[in-house]
Amino acid sequence: MGAIARTIIDEVSSWPGVESQPHRFGGVEFTIDHREIGHLHGDRLADLPFPARVRDELIASGRARPHHVLPESGWVSRWIRGPEDVTDVIALFRLNYERLARIGQPGNSKSSQR
Repeated sequence: MGAIARTIIDEVSSWPGVESQPHRFGGVEFTIDHREIGHLHGDRLADLPFPARVRDELIASGRARPHHVLPESGWVSRWIRGPEDVTDVIALFRLNYERLARIGQPGNSKSSQR
């Protein structure tokens, strides 16, 4: 594992409630309350699931691309070209972390978070 992945893993794993474990297709998966925030494939690629509306916004703004294997799904992919992309990748994980952390809090319903 390279320095880029280590930086991202250390940051995302430090957030309250986040657990990390090996991902079934390789790399490291991050979860909160057993819901996947996203996963990292080494120093090269991050994949994250979002509701379709958020996915569309991320793609339109250029922050992410359609998922590299499932382009019609709610998943997005963020290719990592080098250390200059680390901040943007962490920001995507943070966006999904904050969305998922709100689910299940008093006064929030799952349907309002989609």
